Amino acid sequence: MVIKSSEVQRYFTELEEETSKMYSIAKKAKKNSLDPQDAPEIFLARDLAERVEGILEHYGLKGIAKRIRELTSQYPREIAALKIAEDIIYGKFGSFEEEKAAEIAIRAALAVLTEGITAAPLQGIDKVSIKQNYDGTKYLAIYYAGPIRSAGGTEQALTVLVADYIRQLLHLDKYIPTNEEIKRFIEE
Repeated sequence: MVIKSSEVQRYFTELEEETSKMYSIAKKAKKNSLDPQDAPEIFLARDLAERVEGILEHYGLKGIAKRIRELTSQYPREIAALKIAEDIIYGKFGSFEEEKAAEIAIRAALAVLTEGITAAPLQGIDKVSIKQNYDGTKYLAIYYAGPIRSAGGTEQALTVLVADYIRQLLHLDKYIPTNEEIKRFIEE
């Protein structure tokens, strides 16, 4: 527990109050303007859980902030990220078809891993697909985009681990390369 002096507490209280006032002014200005959005695009968040919920708000994952707080109080952030992905796959925050659930779960886990402060969860993952191997089995494919770099190397690598965990939860097979792909890889 962090103990703050009364001066520091007063400073943070003032910051919150002034931010709230400015946000209210911005809301009024947006409502009264010709702006296509009638509210500020930037949401206010007090902690990691609220940042993640805000980042993923258009997926409709209401209540995810509370669950993230529970998980991060019990586990290291990496484990909490896997558990939140599992919750999404199992429908704790709504029902999604498998491919969409996998995409949202990977984005949510990455948002937890990056503490909700980079563009990577939304812009660094282009898409997530369930594809078919040549033998008819299905596998999970993740497509990255340039902004994934903002996540940092460890978090980028962990998305592969998260994707493999999700693949297992969905009972999907691994990707099976063709002989041609194997030969090309060896040649390169």
